[in-house]
Amino acid sequence: MGRIDAVVHLSFGVLMVASGVRYVLRHSPADNLWTVALAGAVCVLYGVVAVLAKRGQPWLLWMFALVAAWAALVIAAPSFAWCSFALFFLSRAAFRGWAAYLAGGVTTVATAVGLYRLSGDTDVAMLLGPIAAGILLTLIYDRIEHDAALQRRLYAEVSQAQERLAASERAAGIAAERERVSREIHDTITQGLASSLLLLEAAQRSWPDAGAKLEVQKAGSLLRQNLADTRSLVHELSAPGLESGPLPEALRQTALLYLDDVRLQVTGVPRELPAEIRHALLRVTQSAAANINLHARAEQASLTLGFLPDAVTLDVFDDGRGFDPGTVPAPSDKGGYGLRAMRQRVEQLGGVFSVESSPGEGTIVAAQLPLPPVRGEETA
Repeated sequence: MGRIDAVVHLSFGVLMVASGVRYVLRHSPADNLWTVALAGAVCVLYGVVAVLAKRGQPWLLWMFALVAAWAALVIAAPSFAWCSFALFFLSRAAFRGWAAYLAGGVTTVATAVGLYRLSGDTDVAMLLGPIAAGILLTLIYDRIEHDAALQRRLYAEVSQAQERLAASERAAGIAAERERVSREIHDTITQGLASSLLLLEAAQRSWPDAGAKLEVQKAGSLLRQNLADTRSLVHELSAPGLESGPLPEALRQTALLYLDDVRLQVTGVPRELPAEIRHALLRVTQSAAANINLHARAEQASLTLGFLPDAVTLDVFDDGRGFDPGTVPAPSDKGGYGLRAMRQRVEQLGGVFSVESSPGEGTIVAAQLPLPPVRGEETA
């Protein structure tokens, strides 16, 4: 917009100088004096309006004075008629509504009258031409203003939609983060505390037998692990001591936090896994082992880790009392978050989670997570 204004102002200045020179060369000095003085006043008024408009200060009264002086000048000296284009655009920029049409109309009519007088009051085209040009310019300018207003409105609507989308994304991010922290707390602190409580209750029932001391030691180990998990959750939500090193051994150590013994089997060719995949497998193992300890009353438990070309699988099996997956109660303050948390972990990474169980038949918790292709396979 600033460049257009500069072009309009420059055009006005050039045309005023050219028109003034033409008038002076064609008229006697006696005729030149008042006309040149009026032209100078028009130039001063135009400059004042341009400066005030640039600074954003009130300039409407100055614009009225400019239009009136210009109308008198162009009627008295039609040589200045060509400068009416710059004045027309300045008028439309200065006014809105009926005032804009009035200022443009006065400029157009004054130009038409001046050119008609220049033809010796004989050429009707000199009278009608400027009027037709003024009407055409008015329609074009109205269309430009309408399109500009529509563009501004659309831009405002897009900006508002983007703000609403950003707010929605922030809300969704907060909800997702809450859900993630909820899963971390359930899979670490809650499961560990529940297992420790069972061990301490068992020790209390058998106290002071020798086995009670072993139960207390196990509870102490779980509580120490819980403390480490809590610190990790506060700092970086990772599994301390298990996020590095061979994955099979990390899974086995995770399960042994809750089970006395667990068998481990690895199929396929082991490979490095992305951190988020490894973390999900550790948490699924941890939650499944805690569930076995709390509910299954199992004699045996096993882990099967499978490496496929495009996926990794994990099966956690126990030969306990089993249950009907269709009757699992909804999560509440009494529990019920384990299976849901495991499923969400796996599915958020694009994997598949399933539970196979029936009363008296044991349970298999299965997870399959997709992996990026091996580099050698990408170019094959």
